[in-house]
Amino acid sequence: MDLALWITAGLLAAVALLGGITKTFIPKEKLAAQHGGEWTAHASDGFVKALGILELFASAGLILPTTLGIAPVMVPVTALCWILLMVGAMVTHGRLGQSKLVMLNSIYLVLAAFIAGGHLAA
Repeated sequence: MDLALWITAGLLAAVALLGGITKTFIPKEKLAAQHGGEWTAHASDGFVKALGILELFASAGLILPTTLGIAPVMVPVTALCWILLMVGAMVTHGRLGQSKLVMLNSIYLVLAAFIAGGHLAA
């Protein structure tokens, strides 16, 4: 079970890292031109960058607390926050009729629920 939690946390951290880097460092106009990034056309630049920074923190929060042995309770807290973020992403992509992205976000949500549940049960 511990190995499964580590693999899942690593996968989700990689997703968060990629999303965070993208939203933080790629101009909003470029994001809006890409499939899946259309929502950024209706959001402020600051909002998109703030989401990116939150995703960078999530990437660290899924791995570092357990790795360093400092406040490991932050891993399930981060996973629960990721669940909330994915609910928002699912609503946003759903409004744009992007059902494949809603499904992808729901998979990320389930992975985060597994991480939260696994760490809270331990």
